[in-house]
Amino acid sequence: MDTTFDIFLVATPGLEDPLAAEVRALGWTPVVQPGGVTIRGGWTDVWRANLSLRGATRVLARIGGFRAMHLAQLDKRARKFPWSDLLHPGMRLKVETVCRASRIYHAGAATQRIERALTEELGAVIVPDAAVTVKARIEDDLVTFSLDTTGESLHKRGYKEAVAKAPMRETMAAMFLAQMGYNGSQPVLDPMCGSGTFVIEAAQMALGILPGRDRAFAFQDFANHDAAAVDALRRAPAKAVSGIRFLGRDRDPGAVRMSTANAVRAGVAAVCDFQAGQVSDLQRPDTEPGIVIVNPPYGARIGGKGPLFGLHAQMGQVFRDRLRGWRVGIVTSEAGLAKATGLPWQPPGPIVAHGGLKVRLWQTGPL
Repeated sequence: MDTTFDIFLVATPGLEDPLAAEVRALGWTPVVQPGGVTIRGGWTDVWRANLSLRGATRVLARIGGFRAMHLAQLDKRARKFPWSDLLHPGMRLKVETVCRASRIYHAGAATQRIERALTEELGAVIVPDAAVTVKARIEDDLVTFSLDTTGESLHKRGYKEAVAKAPMRETMAAMFLAQMGYNGSQPVLDPMCGSGTFVIEAAQMALGILPGRDRAFAFQDFANHDAAAVDALRRAPAKAVSGIRFLGRDRDPGAVRMSTANAVRAGVAAVCDFQAGQVSDLQRPDTEPGIVIVNPPYGARIGGKGPLFGLHAQMGQVFRDRLRGWRVGIVTSEAGLAKATGLPWQPPGPIVAHGGLKVRLWQTGPL
């Protein structure tokens, strides 16, 4: 195996560019591609990417490959591939294959040959729910193997045990904050906080808490896993932040309880404040102006759109009256709802896939 190789960082479709900016800020050189970002690095980079990246959903290590014109050749060369450099004998694995523009065109047949090579040469056990996935891409007769080093999606930070309706994924929340220019220094307010995702992500960014600090990864099952090195990466020191700077409000007291409990698990409760209240009751926070960001109901998941126009109009009026100097961001699938606020929107951001919907970030300058 090469000491350096391509590492593909999977992004939520539509959020490749803010992920690339995050990657660049962490010292890597990103190449943006549809669905993610590629960097070059070694296994330390794989571990650090899993622990540190807030916007990636998973990290794929491209571990090698070969040319194969037909299934017999795939079978022969897959058997000779140095699987044992990274995988233990007897490991539970699953294999996923994609074929494009190749003489090997049947993904199912290709998967069977690779599975057979792994079972007969490595002693692997093929199971559909395995924590470790071998991904094969056959394109223009070139077979490329990748290992999913992440396991469960990186949006599962480990702190959110309870969620509200239509939850915002943590990875998406972090990238929407980044698109608004959030750098950890500004106060953040979510007046419809649900399970607290925007508020908690902002607080963790400000405190420098690694998003993967408290979770497990698939790479921990690999043969080359260096537990001491990974533990050293996990122990990145947190930054000091004084005062309550991250505010969540929700009309549902149950959501406020969820958010508070999630903030405790995330290690940010000391800088967060969650309270029950309607948008109409929102008061100007006792901080310098910052960022308001909200994922209001769109009507697609939890009811019809009719009443939502009035809600958005009211929300826009409250923001204009009470949050002068603050910048506002709204994530929505409905341009009409954003416009109903009457806020001075900039051109909306790119379309982002969110649970079968297509949403965009709408944001203003300082009100």
